[in-house]
Amino acid sequence: MTRQYKIDAANRPLGRLASEIAQILRGKLSPDFAPYKESSDVVIVENVEKIALTGKKQNQKTYFSHSGYPKGAKTISFAKVFKSDPEKVLRQAVSGMLPKNKLSEKIIKKLRFKKGENAAKS
Repeated sequence: MTRQYKIDAANRPLGRLASEIAQILRGKLSPDFAPYKESSDVVIVENVEKIALTGKKQNQKTYFSHSGYPKGAKTISFAKVFKSDPEKVLRQAVSGMLPKNKLSEKIIKKLRFKKGENAAKS
């Protein structure tokens, strides 16, 4: 039985929201939870662009990636990523809270985003 959870992200801290979403996607709220089973629950997040950030994360947090080649290190600021694609920030936070195994790729695909009214107008 597939359940859909709709979550409004407006004015909610990023980390707390991500941990709540990770628990739902993993299936920990369902009575038949098993760590090796994939849950059928789907999470739809609204108003991602209105997520609240605590402290100085907007200015200090950076994302790091490396291509594997010499001098292939890249860092990009949180503010730049959030401005261009706020969904990517939340998706990355949730995926960091999921287990690092083959199930995590299937689980993260059940995280969906709904554009807010303001995004539809602009």
